[in-house]
Amino acid sequence: MSAAERFDVVVVGGGLAGLSCAHETAAAGLGTALFERGEECGSKNVSGGRLYLGPLTGLLPACWRDAPFERRVARETLTVVADAASASIDLRSEKLQEATLASHTVLRATLDRWLAERAAEAGAMVVPQARVDELVCGAGEVTGVRVSGEPIEAGIVVLADGALSRLAASQGLAPAPRAARFALGVKEIVALDAGKIEDRFGLEPGHGAARLLVGDFTRGLPGGGFLYTNRESISVGVVVRLDALVAAGSSGPESHALLEALHAVPEVARLLAGGERSEYGAHLVPELSFDELPRRTAPGLLAVGDAAGLSVNHGLTVRGMDFAIASGILAGRAIAAGHASAGPAYEAALEESFVLRNLRAARHAMRFLGRARLYEHYPRAACGLLEELFGFGPEGKGQLVPGAWRQLRADFLGWQGLQDLWAAREL
Repeated sequence: MSAAERFDVVVVGGGLAGLSCAHETAAAGLGTALFERGEECGSKNVSGGRLYLGPLTGLLPACWRDAPFERRVARETLTVVADAASASIDLRSEKLQEATLASHTVLRATLDRWLAERAAEAGAMVVPQARVDELVCGAGEVTGVRVSGEPIEAGIVVLADGALSRLAASQGLAPAPRAARFALGVKEIVALDAGKIEDRFGLEPGHGAARLLVGDFTRGLPGGGFLYTNRESISVGVVVRLDALVAAGSSGPESHALLEALHAVPEVARLLAGGERSEYGAHLVPELSFDELPRRTAPGLLAVGDAAGLSVNHGLTVRGMDFAIASGILAGRAIAAGHASAGPAYEAALEESFVLRNLRAARHAMRFLGRARLYEHYPRAACGLLEELFGFGPEGKGQLVPGAWRQLRADFLGWQGLQDLWAAREL
C-alpha cells in the first residue's frame, strides 16, 4: 500500500461484527478494507458457541443460507449441580426447529473464515496479520488508521476489535476497563464421534443439544457452564463474573480449575468420556447493563459488536453473536446510505432493532445474577428436595408432602427466598 491509498471504509477486526459490516459496504460498491491482526479471520476465536437466528430474521444477506452451521438445537437442558447430585429440566420441542425460533451451534473459526470469504467475494480487501496501531485524526474527526506505521486514509472507520478495544478507548468511546464490566469465559472443544454425541445426548441424526449448568462447580462465583453439541465435537465452557474472581484473590479458583471442576461433574464426565481436547483458551466477555453502554459513534467513527459492549446475559444464556452480526450489518447499511449521516443513521437503526430493545429489557439482569445464593444454595436445595421426594430409607416413607413441604419452606420460601423471588422480576 502507498501512503496515499484511501478507502471509503476501513474496518478494524475480523470477527462477526466487522466482517458483517465489511460485506455490506463492499456489496454496496464502497471501497472497503478490513484489517485483522490474527493469522486469518477466526484464528483467534476459541471454541464454539450458539447463534440465535430468530432475531436476525429479515436482516441477514442471502449468502447466509449456506453458512457452515454445526447443528440446529432441538433439545434444551438446564441442570443444577450440588456435590455429586444434579437435577435437570429438559425440553424437546418441534417448535425449537421453527425458523423464527431456531438456534444453531457454530464453530467460530469455521464461521468467521467463511464470512471472510463472502466479504472478499463482495469486493472487500481482507488483510490478515495486520495490526492497527492507532487511529489517525484531523480537524476533530477520525480520518484513517495507521497500520504497521503506514497511514491509511478512510472516509469512515468501523471498530470491531473486541471487548477491550484500545482504539475505542483512545477516542473516549469506552471507559477505562474494570472487572465489574466483564466476565471471564474459559472454553474448549472436545472432539467426539457424531454417533456418540447423538447417542449420549439423545438426539436424532444431525440435531443438536444445548445444556446450561449452574452450581457449586463455580466455587461460589456468579456464573455457569455450558455444553453445545457440534457435528463431531462438543463446545464446553465456564463463564464467571470477573469482579467476583478478582475479589476472591488467591483463595479463589484458577481459571483452568473452573473447567476441570465442570469436567468432574458426573453427568458431564459421562457425556465427554473418551473425547479429546482440540482447542482451549479464555477470553473476556463484556457484561454491561444498558445504562453502562459506551458511546458507539464519534465523527468519522462507529463501534460495533463487543467493541460497543453489545452483549447480554439473561441467566439462561449469554448472547453476543447475534448482536455482533446485527450491529455490523446495520452499521454497514448506514454507511452505504451516506457517510455524513452514518452515525445518526446507525444509532437510529440500533434503536429500531432487537439489539437495544433486548439490552434495555435486560438492564437489571446483572444485578440479580450477582446473588451468590443462586450458585450454591439453590442448586443444593433443589437436589435436596428431590432426594427427599424420591429417597426411601429402611423405614420406607409415610406421607410425601409434609417432609418436602418443610424443606421447601426452609430453603425456598423463607425471607431470603422471597427476596430473591422478588428480585427475579428484573429478569
